[in-house]
Parts: sequence; structure tokens; C-alpha cells
Amino acid sequence: MGSVRRRRGASSLVLLCAMAVLTAPGLATGMAYAAPAVPGAPAVPGAPATPAAPLPGPGGKSLEQVRKDIEELYRQAGTATDAYNLAEAETKAQSDKIVEIANLIVAGKERIATLKSRAGAAARAQYRSGGLPPGAKLALSEDPNHFLDGAGRLRQGEKAASDLLSELDRTQTDLQRYAEEASERWQKLEANRVKQEESKKQIEEKIKAAEELESKLEAEEKARLIQLEQEAQYRAQTAWLSTGAMKDVNGKATDAGKHAVQFATAQIGKPYKWGAVGPDSFDCSGLTSQAWRAAGRGIPRTSQEQLRLLPKIALKDMRPGDLIIYFDDASHVGMYVGDGAMVHAPRPGRNITMAGAGSMPIKAVVRPDA
Repeated sequence: MGSVRRRRGASSLVLLCAMAVLTAPGLATGMAYAAPAVPGAPAVPGAPATPAAPLPGPGGKSLEQVRKDIEELYRQAGTATDAYNLAEAETKAQSDKIVEIANLIVAGKERIATLKSRAGAAARAQYRSGGLPPGAKLALSEDPNHFLDGAGRLRQGEKAASDLLSELDRTQTDLQRYAEEASERWQKLEANRVKQEESKKQIEEKIKAAEELESKLEAEEKARLIQLEQEAQYRAQTAWLSTGAMKDVNGKATDAGKHAVQFATAQIGKPYKWGAVGPDSFDCSGLTSQAWRAAGRGIPRTSQEQLRLLPKIALKDMRPGDLIIYFDDASHVGMYVGDGAMVHAPRPGRNITMAGAGSMPIKAVVRPDA
């Protein structure tokens, strides 16, 4: 319980500090988002970082180039993660459908067995009666009353036999269709499994390459690397705000949006982990999809599917709870929380945090509760 209280306390403190920075005077009116302070960073929120002496990176590269290389590797891992998550969701859907079809096949076979049993009973009864059903015998009777009664029973018997044969034929046709559909679903299931394995391999390779590159840095270089990341985000946010992007953005969150934001911000400080949907770690779309699930709205699992299936809105109409899709390949997503800020799960090796909404290239904004 003590560790839970400490983690919640730390998360609350991080959130309060982040909101204090993000809502500093002038942010929504054109001043840039300021990154949280780190050693060597500016003391005044919103001011550019104090330039530090450049440090050489591994292989003679500048530390800034190393930062870009690491960022690109993690972005590629993010793209592969989205592909993995989509394949995983499709695999589950195909598996569920195969189970459903299997149940239909079992029920169909049981129905055919019942129909064949009924047809066999009718055939045996006809055999015992000398080849004619009771209705036919009555129809051939010289007694008019018996003839009329027998004619009616004969027609009923013919219809029952016809219905029985039709149902048997229809059930057999259904079974054939189920078998073909199950085969198609199985092929898709196998294709998705292969996609998952390929994506998993790409993810692991990219993350390993990034981690190896970062592991070659000394402690001072790692601290400077974090500062360079924040400076790059600061520059991107400043440039974005300078376009007047936030000038008309003043939408109010819906009740569902408020719940989604509360869930997402409560996860601040938890680690990024690819493929994770909580409760202890998340990837970027895992965070946004679970936040909206907590708000009572089911949305697609991946950032690419969120872009494809959720209604797109104009940036000026953005409100807290909306999702911001980043990069041309829609490989990253964050949740807008207001005042020019968003919350997101950045990448492996980083924790869920607040950042400027324009700190990465924005592709689109989508609304889960349109």
C-alpha cells in the first residue's frame, strides 16, 4: 500500500508540475510549451534551454545526430508495433469467428442426424405398409369419406416429406458453406500470425539497435540526450504555436472526454511497453484505447485504425479527450488535454508524460465521442 501511495503521489506531483508549466501565461496565446526542467535546462518556464557544449556521440557522430538516429529507430519500432497490434486484434477476431463457425457446424451435423432419423422412420413405415403410406391407401379406398380424408392426409404427408428433404438439403448446403468459411478464416488466421511474427521481429530489432546505441553513451551524454529531446520538442511546439494553431481552440470536454482525460493522466509515470494495454504499462494506442474504454466508449486498438475509423475534426474544433494522430504513417497517438498539451506514452525507455500537442508532426485529429 505504501508503494501504491508513493506512486500515486508521484503521478499527482508530475501532473501538477506539468499542468503548471503547460498552462503558464502566454501558452495558449502564442508562447511555446516548455519542457520539464532537467540539469542544464532553463530555470524560467518557456525560455529556451541554455546551450550546452556539444558532446561527441558514438562513432564520431554528434550527440544530436545520435538523438535523431535513436528517435528514428523507435519511430520505426512504433510503426511495427501498430502493425503487430492490428494483426493481434485481427487474429483474435478470426479465432472467435472460427469458434463460432465450429459451433454452427456441430449444430448442423446434429440437425442432419435428426433429419436423417426422421426420414429413415418414414421410409421404414412405408416399407411396412407395403410400399404405400397410410394416406395413399385411404385415398384408394372406395369409401368417399375415407377417400377425402386420405387425400388430405396424403397431401400433408407429401408436404412433410418435401419439407424434410428441403431442410436436409439446406442444412447440408449450410455445412458446406461453414466449412469453406472456416477454411478461409483459418488461412487469414495463419496470415495474421505470420504478420505478428514479422512485426515482433522488427520491433525487437529496432528497439535493440536503439538501446545498443544509447548504451554506448556516458552518464553525462545520456543526461544531455534527454535535454536534446526536450529542446527538439520545444522547438517543434514553438513553431507550431507561432502559426496560430491554438488561436481558436477553446472546445470544452464532454463528460466522457473528461473521464478519458482523467484516466490517461492518472497513468503518468507508468512505463511505455509495446503491445501493452495496462494496467502497469501501455503503448501509445494502448493508452488512448483504454482511456476511452474507461469512459465507456470502445474505440479501435491501433493509432492507424483510430485514424481510419474515428471521425476526423478540424484542429480549431479540438477539445480535451480528442486524439491527435502523429506522423505520415499514423504511427503515434496522444490525447489532447487542453491548453496546447497532450498526454502520451512516448516510446520504450520513457514513461507516460505530458508534452506539447505540436511537439511532433500532426497528421490528423479524431474524435471518439463525435
